[in-house]
Amino acid sequence: MAAKKMRNEAGSSSSGGGNSRGESVVVDVGRRRSSCGYCKSRGNTSISHGSWARSLTVDDYQALLDRGWRRSGSFLYKPEMERTCCPSYTIRLKASDFVPSKEQHRVSKRLQRFLDGTLDVKRQDESIDRSGNSTGPSSYVDNEIKISAAKESVVGNHEGKNKAEQFMHYLSDQINNAVDACIGSREFPFDIQLPKASVKKVAPAKKKLLVEGSEDLLYSSNISFQIAAALKRAELEVHHLKLSRHSAGENDQTLELTPQVIAEKLARSLTQLAETSGLSIRACNGHINFYSSAKQVCLDEVVDNAIISKESPGGSGSKGSYLRKSSENPQVKRRRLEIELKRSSFDPEEFSLYQRYQIKVHNDTPDHVTESSYRRFLVDTPLVFVPSTGDGTVPPCGFGSFHQRYVIDGQLVAVGVIDILPKCLSSKYLFWDPDLAFLSLGKYSALQEISWVSDNQVHCPTLQYYYLGYYIHSCSKMRYKAAYRPSELLCPLRYQWVPFEIVRPLLDRKPYVILSDFATSQNVLEDHMELQLDDPGQEDSNDVPIDEDEEMELDSEDSDDESWSETNGLTSVKKEDGAISNILIGLKGSRLRYKDLQKAFGSAERSYLETQLHRYMRAVGAELSERMVYSLG
Repeated sequence: MAAKKMRNEAGSSSSGGGNSRGESVVVDVGRRRSSCGYCKSRGNTSISHGSWARSLTVDDYQALLDRGWRRSGSFLYKPEMERTCCPSYTIRLKASDFVPSKEQHRVSKRLQRFLDGTLDVKRQDESIDRSGNSTGPSSYVDNEIKISAAKESVVGNHEGKNKAEQFMHYLSDQINNAVDACIGSREFPFDIQLPKASVKKVAPAKKKLLVEGSEDLLYSSNISFQIAAALKRAELEVHHLKLSRHSAGENDQTLELTPQVIAEKLARSLTQLAETSGLSIRACNGHINFYSSAKQVCLDEVVDNAIISKESPGGSGSKGSYLRKSSENPQVKRRRLEIELKRSSFDPEEFSLYQRYQIKVHNDTPDHVTESSYRRFLVDTPLVFVPSTGDGTVPPCGFGSFHQRYVIDGQLVAVGVIDILPKCLSSKYLFWDPDLAFLSLGKYSALQEISWVSDNQVHCPTLQYYYLGYYIHSCSKMRYKAAYRPSELLCPLRYQWVPFEIVRPLLDRKPYVILSDFATSQNVLEDHMELQLDDPGQEDSNDVPIDEDEEMELDSEDSDDESWSETNGLTSVKKEDGAISNILIGLKGSRLRYKDLQKAFGSAERSYLETQLHRYMRAVGAELSERMVYSLG
């Protein structure tokens, strides 16, 4: 979507009467026709109502989202669902209700293994078909990820390591796996890079200083203290972030992650290790301690049992042999992921990454991916920034438009373009390093953004939802959005939210549906039970970044088709004079209601303007039409 850059014009008070968050000023352009960015079929067109926004408050944009609008830079658009070739439904998810799928868990674990250095990646040339299109992220991942069974023996590279050293590295890896499991179950946050564990042998002299029975203590780790310190630093950065874990035993109260609590969680996650290693694993004052389960068991036996028993007879392809190789390679390179949130602005490094992404992933030509088009699409924003007030109504970062940067070892690998609004985080676009396609960064960023919403509800209770943009059931590459469950679609007529699983069978039959008509229909519920079309083998098969809203090129042609509108019951332009009388008009710096201004126009001008105002009010709703400024110059 090409969008003209506009300077924000935030006033001291809004047109809504006293809101200190500025005012919204829009220039309505009516109905627009453009080529479809989704189906790409020849002759198909997308029809939408459009407006340029000179400035836009976060409250008004939230209200527009809840009426089916979206923005591309400073251009606002809303598909005319009954006319457009690919009906686009606004889709959202309540962050606190999100349940990650197995595939989504695998995405997090895969990235963690990449950061740990235990993911062996064999680079291959990207497969390109004869038409010049990529074979797709799914096949790309399958070709690129190789957990090498024929890897050079790690043992041979570390002949000088004794069994105790090997075993300590092995225990460290098992603790790191337990940390990953806690992240996957949301007991630890997604968006904080946690330190890696190290296990040390307990010296005999130190055992004498410990409690009775410590003669059985072999190894110990203080990772819980390091994790607690990392969380504390994150709390300070976001004004005392608190994490909540809901369970029947905790009565939905906030659980502080102290070293003692963290150690107990991790120790519980190591039950299987205790069974296979012959060790007793307990949390003690924040430490994770490893004891010999019987005094007469010698160290060599414990080490041999723990390492050798993990090898399955099947050979190198087994999970056990992979764990052993990982433990025997303490010199593996570990990477550091940092996630940075900054206000939307132009950055040469981000633009360079965007160019590579568009050219390699979307097959754009270099002359099409220009700095000016990038600025219009992903940098320019009409949203008036709202800083944090510390009163529980605004998150620490504020409201507005942001770029969320993913940096690994100092190198920018992905950028998520998002809007943070009073009720939601709205994901607009994500671009990433094509060389890291195997990491599924589109899916990973979505998990991070959902987690961000959950974490920031403590600062702003109204912030509850994650908006994924438009869902297009007729477009296969857009269906991945429904995999973030349980999601809701916005009814295009009555603007009610309807669970996706209820209306999915209807969308399988017909692309445009008035969803609220069927939300409580018993027939639809019965159909839903019969038509379970969720093929787990295809879920998230395309790693499409959120939000994959194509940048639409607007034609200059204005397609106001009055004859069609007047015969269509859903979009007819009603002509009641009183309906538009309170629309707020901006003219030469003044703000007046239309009823106080209409006598200033001649008969022909007034007739044309009122036709536009009726259509505008129907698109944005009566309440917003009285609050936002409809600019005439």
